[in-house]
Amino acid sequence: MNFSFSIENWFALSAGLSNKDDWLLWSQKNQHDWSLPIPKSNRLPMMQARRMSSSSRLAVEVGLELVNDGSFNLAIFTSRHGELEKTYKILSALSQNRDISPTDFALSVHNTTAGLLTIIANQTIPITSLSAHSDSFQQGLIEALPVLNQGKKKVLLIDFDGIIPEPYQTDIKQLLPIYAVGYVLTTGSEINCQSIEKTSEVYHSEYPQSIAFLHAYLNKHKQFIVQGNAQDWQWTLNY
Repeated sequence: MNFSFSIENWFALSAGLSNKDDWLLWSQKNQHDWSLPIPKSNRLPMMQARRMSSSSRLAVEVGLELVNDGSFNLAIFTSRHGELEKTYKILSALSQNRDISPTDFALSVHNTTAGLLTIIANQTIPITSLSAHSDSFQQGLIEALPVLNQGKKKVLLIDFDGIIPEPYQTDIKQLLPIYAVGYVLTTGSEINCQSIEKTSEVYHSEYPQSIAFLHAYLNKHKQFIVQGNAQDWQWTLNY
């Protein structure tokens, strides 16, 4: 598979990283303290923020920052684990014969974040949510292609993930405790991506795909490889 697009804008939030300048400094350093506090909500209504999972809050905050760029033809939300925080709370309550929180139940579905963004932003954007293990970001890009290939289109892609509940941490290793990154994708040839055979020469394999891509993108690397599931992805930046 081989495809191209351009990036009009981006924004991201994570531990100790609350604006573009923070991320630019992060991209130039070898290490970061991922135990730093999560950024506070600046755009979300307080009552809404209190009900949401930490990962959804960051993802919607990122979306609100980017939807000001104008109308979108599609918004795509990708996440490996989705609303795992809420789901675990529900399962814990059931195992202890406790009542389930109606709020947790209502906000536990995988497309919670996508729906909340359109409601809070008061915009009728076509939305979709998907998960493809560690390949979720790359599959989100593929989901955007049919729209971008129609010409002069704009797609909002937000990749996010949250805190892994303790019982799952023995099987799921995650360096970033929580993050959300969004890209405004447009038709163009600024960036090219090609699927390749598996290789050991991957760029920052410890990061989720969207964050590894952001690190290379901010450093303006001309070519790099992001790790995938069954195949890897070779990127070329045509600046």
